[in-house]
Amino acid sequence: MRHDKLERELQLLLLLIENYRYTVPEICEKIGISRRNLYYYLEFFRDAGFIVENHRPYYLIRKDSPWFKKIDAAVHFTEDEAILMRRLLEKVDDGSQQIAHLLRKLDKLYDLDIINPVEIRERQAANASVIYEAIKQKRVVVLKNYASPHSDTVSDRRVEPFLFMNGNQDVRCYEYASKMNKTFKLSRIQEVEMLDLSWSNESKHINIHTDIFMFSAEEEQIVKLRMGRLSTYILREEYPKSERYIEQEDESHWLCELPVCSFLGIGRFVIGLMEDIEVLENEAFRQYLKERVKRMSEVKFEK
Repeated sequence: MRHDKLERELQLLLLLIENYRYTVPEICEKIGISRRNLYYYLEFFRDAGFIVENHRPYYLIRKDSPWFKKIDAAVHFTEDEAILMRRLLEKVDDGSQQIAHLLRKLDKLYDLDIINPVEIRERQAANASVIYEAIKQKRVVVLKNYASPHSDTVSDRRVEPFLFMNGNQDVRCYEYASKMNKTFKLSRIQEVEMLDLSWSNESKHINIHTDIFMFSAEEEQIVKLRMGRLSTYILREEYPKSERYIEQEDESHWLCELPVCSFLGIGRFVIGLMEDIEVLENEAFRQYLKERVKRMSEVKFEK
């Protein structure tokens, strides 16, 4: 009956919202469905506007899915508002059960306990706010005590910030000392100071792109693929950001027109699933694959 099917869909939907407990076999057992039906349900949820991710061995539906955003806009506070409320509650905390309950509820609803203490998240938000104003006003900033794992140093960086990246986790800047464009992570910045200096190197600002395989470059290339069901599922599961580039062609094939910064990441993916993927566009990528396959065939394996 349709009623029973809808009940299973709703049960599965509730279970998958921020699921970090149940594996695929456990999900199937709890809902009473087969693994095959589970994958069909996941496909249905994606088509309905939910962002389904695979964090092995768990599947989950993200809270920032478009469907949830419509509800959040009406009944939920933004994360910044939630942080502000938490700070206010902490200041007036008199040990009452009501305030303790509200603090726990805020942490649970908005994942404020992921980063402990909350002050770390607040510091990043404050730094992002200063950088945002600096970009708007085209002003120079100092990234104080920036921790670089590459050079194993902690130092101040005088830069011209011009672009937020990676969901506002990174900022693209022109650095005065190196005279280069670099990407800085907000989590590694202790404090941001905006100076009373305007940009003087705007013509040297060069954007950088990062593809779904986490390769970066100043220029992108487009690769178009026709994929079967297996390769489509794997691409979506391993690289959730690919979802926006995929559209269904027919009952068993999907088209993917993907911007890439390097052939290395997408090359590994295509070679691993060659029987299920056809390259429709980008002759340079076809030649790259031919050369890779040729080199692989020349590899000698010794006992």
